[in-house]
Amino acid sequence: MKKIYVGNLSFDTTDATLRNLFSTYGSIASASVLTDRETGRSRGFGFVEMENDDEANAAIAALNGKTVDGRALNVNEARAREPRTGGGGGRSRW
Repeated sequence: MKKIYVGNLSFDTTDATLRNLFSTYGSIASASVLTDRETGRSRGFGFVEMENDDEANAAIAALNGKTVDGRALNVNEARAREPRTGGGGGRSRW
């Protein structure tokens, strides 16, 4: 299974749009557009998981730079999420 990053999405692009776009190239395990927690508005990127690596590579090659909903997509293999460091900030009173 290969996870694909899809960036520069229009704010109108939906999970269904991503699923339909990528299903042309093979079996889709999941497709999701990430949204802001507070507003529910698209964050402009999403992820697609494809079951077959060869099909995923074909989709990446075909869709990178393709215009969807008026935006040129940025499509590549997703990188592993880097661990977050403890935030903090602010100044201690003591």
